[in-house]
Amino acid sequence: MLGASKTHTQDKETKMAKSPAKPKAKAKPKAKAKAAPKATAKEAPAAAPQEQGEQNAPMLRVLAQYIKDASFENPGAPESLRADLPAPGIDLNVEVKGAPLDDNTAEVTIMITANAKRGNDVAFISELEYSGLFAFANIPVEQLKGIMLVECPRILFPFARQILANMTQQGGFPPLMLDPIDFAQLFHQQGGGQESPVLN
Repeated sequence: MLGASKTHTQDKETKMAKSPAKPKAKAKPKAKAKAAPKATAKEAPAAAPQEQGEQNAPMLRVLAQYIKDASFENPGAPESLRADLPAPGIDLNVEVKGAPLDDNTAEVTIMITANAKRGNDVAFISELEYSGLFAFANIPVEQLKGIMLVECPRILFPFARQILANMTQQGGFPPLMLDPIDFAQLFHQQGGGQESPVLN
């Protein structure tokens, strides 16, 4: 059985040897990967319209802020500073003026006057002119007046308010704290326009 088995194996090997070899399949040429198309010079500036829009947006910038004029008169001191005296009545006046200096800059000034009296006696007189130098761009001419008289004083007012409070306190009186001012309403009351200009 071992021999038969061996012979059978040899026969198989003989048959396998006589069987003709199958022709080898020729390798198909590999397809070359196509390169991604390169962006041309015309396709590159895709964000140009957005950048151009940002460049054309309205712009307002503060170049400087400063006290242009300030005074505090305390004619009744030290008698006017007695603690048993009633608080004085205060007559307050606020004005805003703006003037272009050239095509791109303007000076805006807040003028605040506070007259404090007890009856006919003057307790104190405080005057302040607080100014700012502003640069602007891409603002229509018809809106420039509103920008100077609404947006600019909104920026300046908190600083002028603090300066006035310090002046009255240094003069021996409680600090005079002004209420917020609606400059857009003042602008409309003076016939400046129906809509206040807004910077986006």
